[in-house]
Amino acid sequence: MVVNFSIVPIGKGNSLSTQVAEVLKIVSESGIDYKLHAMGTILEGDWDDVLGLVKKCHKKILKDSDRVLTTISIDDHKGRTGRIAGKVQSVKRKLGKELKT
Repeated sequence: MVVNFSIVPIGKGNSLSTQVAEVLKIVSESGIDYKLHAMGTILEGDWDDVLGLVKKCHKKILKDSDRVLTTISIDDHKGRTGRIAGKVQSVKRKLGKELKT
């Protein structure tokens, strides 16, 4: 399954790069396939591993914040893997050109 998530600590100012870096340290050490983008992070793996990782990231940010908003979108397509890159490649093929990714 592919999961897109973002974590926003409420009341911590306008810049979130410090908190994003904390989350990405956890994500990068997890061994789960991921891709950081401007509005969140995409993960690919099985249900328990991916949602367990999101929970771990949420709790890390909650440790230093009174309020945290975590948004999760799940695309679960049975039997499919390699979808972080595969979904993008499919669109590029259909368009017949490179896109900014």
